[in-house]
Amino acid sequence: MINTNVPAKKNLSKDSSSEKTINMKGLVYNGPGKIEYKEVPKPEIKKPTDAIVKIIKTTICGTDLGILHGKTPSVKPGTTLGHEGVGIIEEVGAGVGHFKKGDRVIISCITACGSCEYCKKQMYGHCKDGGWILGNLINGTQAEYVRIPHADNSLYIATEDINDEALVMLSDILPTGHEMGVINGCVKPGDTIAIVGAGPIGMSALLTAQFYSPAKIYMIDLDDNRLELAKKWGATDSINSGSEDAAKKILSETADGVDVAIEAVGAPATFDICQQIVRPGGHIANIGVHGKSVDLQIQDLWIQNITITMGLVNTNTTPMLLKTLTSGKIQAEKLITHHFKLDEIIRAYEVFGNAAEEKALKIILTN
Repeated sequence: MINTNVPAKKNLSKDSSSEKTINMKGLVYNGPGKIEYKEVPKPEIKKPTDAIVKIIKTTICGTDLGILHGKTPSVKPGTTLGHEGVGIIEEVGAGVGHFKKGDRVIISCITACGSCEYCKKQMYGHCKDGGWILGNLINGTQAEYVRIPHADNSLYIATEDINDEALVMLSDILPTGHEMGVINGCVKPGDTIAIVGAGPIGMSALLTAQFYSPAKIYMIDLDDNRLELAKKWGATDSINSGSEDAAKKILSETADGVDVAIEAVGAPATFDICQQIVRPGGHIANIGVHGKSVDLQIQDLWIQNITITMGLVNTNTTPMLLKTLTSGKIQAEKLITHHFKLDEIIRAYEVFGNAAEEKALKIILTN
């Protein structure tokens, strides 16, 4: 249960010339299990490379639930959550060259300065003055307005012929599923792959894996509703791991396992399934955010010549994925199951936190 009984603090910002209070509403994290939608200071330009964006649409990520459950200690009480969204630029700093007031933009979950050692390697997730900071180290997008540092490298012009809700999927889940699951897993034509977890990230891996023409795609989950959707969206086989032994079934139907096992949950049990089903020379691509250690079965895997990858999304494939939405190759809007107004965000968290019962994938919040 989400605890919202936290007294609101008067934390007001003032216009320096008129002394008029400038506030907005945002979803504030107040410690594990505690969130509150309340008045917070409206963001202001702090550096010449900043932009202020008025949120049109935002969403809730599984990572946000992890924060709420105390899984991410870097998030301090008082932080406005959220790292995804589409909006309209209200103000830009003097150093912003690619965007102007009134531009409709996609907000990347990753902030990139564009000039540090990691950015030059396209490892934007590890930018020395950015990375995943929105809704983590700085205030995020589950609010009426958000400040975007390094705006020139952290925003994308929203294509006019794609609706805002579909574009929100480009903030995080589509590039995450594609980069951390499909690309890191080295999915190639003819492969047999398994995706463990049919949530938004697993479904994103499913949609983008089909760019590379795998021969067989197993989707593994505990939720029959999600497995049914996965079959409609391109999975050739589905396994409910609550009612049957997923590893045993896959090993009985393949020569010696799958070429690529994609972990899309972030739990010891799902990582273990991947270890059991990967074939010699195969890949385990971990996408899930793990809050506790897992047992690495190195005594069995060392001789199998497998590759294990994991990491934080870089969003370097976002421009390419935008083209796939524009061309109709991916219909990202089908990942959206629920809609709420921004001021209904507490209820939205409850629905998203009970995804199986509510049959929820991605939720759209409209400002």
